[in-house]
Amino acid sequence: MSGMGFTVQDHEYMAQAIQLAAKGLYTTDPNPRVGCVLVKANRIVGEGWHERAGEAHAEVHALRQAAEHAQGATAYVTLEPCCHHGRTPPCSDALIAAKVARVVVAMQDPNPRVAGNGIHQLQDAGIQVELGLLEAQAKALNPGFIQRMQLHRPYVRNKLAMSLDGRTAMADGESKWITGEAARQDVQALRARSSAIMTGVGTVLADDPAMTVRLPDTTRQPVRVIIDTNLSTPTTARMLHEPGQTIIVTANGDTDLHEVLRAAGAEIEQIGSEGQAMDLRVVLERLAERQINEVLLETGATLSGAMLEAKLIDEMVIYMAPLLMGDSARGLYRLPHLQRMADRIELDIRDVRAVGRDLRITAIPIYKD
Repeated sequence: MSGMGFTVQDHEYMAQAIQLAAKGLYTTDPNPRVGCVLVKANRIVGEGWHERAGEAHAEVHALRQAAEHAQGATAYVTLEPCCHHGRTPPCSDALIAAKVARVVVAMQDPNPRVAGNGIHQLQDAGIQVELGLLEAQAKALNPGFIQRMQLHRPYVRNKLAMSLDGRTAMADGESKWITGEAARQDVQALRARSSAIMTGVGTVLADDPAMTVRLPDTTRQPVRVIIDTNLSTPTTARMLHEPGQTIIVTANGDTDLHEVLRAAGAEIEQIGSEGQAMDLRVVLERLAERQINEVLLETGATLSGAMLEAKLIDEMVIYMAPLLMGDSARGLYRLPHLQRMADRIELDIRDVRAVGRDLRITAIPIYKD
């Protein structure tokens, strides 16, 4: 099952499968993004990708296209074929029934219900299976699904906009617009791929944002999550009246207030009790229970800082505008416990690119144990 002897053609076909999987970036939630290519006599006879939950998986689309040509073919699939009955039948059964000769798998499924069993089922049927081709690229497509399966919490991507001198708002809170139109459009793509957009009640009260995806052909709105310890969200908040689902996470147990906000369109998720600090790790665990894979954190310095201090931010996407806002303006993160250089949080910068007149910096926090 080792992947030591992959050919140039193997790499090309798996790369094609990964490109197909990426077509589901905005639609497959809560399922992973998966692509499949079927090859016979060095010719593609079938290809497919998983488009949305409840519909056929990538392998089934490819097998339907290949028809009788699937017999004796090699299947390149970005994620281990499922072997359990969910909303659709097992893909391992479909590949066995089609009599494919070989299956090349980019990565093992992190779902404990699969986790190697799909591979074993194929091998037991006499199919040659090889694992690990372009594994890193396949994993990069599904950071949230993998993390939800392994750590029982979603992948948190923190989107921030700042000036060149690291400021996010003027001293009075004014922040429209730091970045240009191209960067704002780029954020729409980040929202569209996310399972949920999370913000704090301070942002709701200050800006009354809609937190929706405003792209052409949008078919799915991410869940909107408001962290509101004391339940201060007004019933008139725009987020409660937009299409899709809004969850208010609170420590306030006032059931009358819960009912008022439910009538306005919110779901209430109570965590802890009044007078206690909100346990943000528990918040993420509750979101994982709702099958939320990727969270886009769009909020102010207080909640962003609390999430960073709790080591719950997995990735930062920082849009930096070519302007200065002065030393009295608000900073990027509120981190009162950072007092010494030894306490600093280091970042691994993965990407820097121009988006219109702004720069977009993608970074991974390096947390000390």
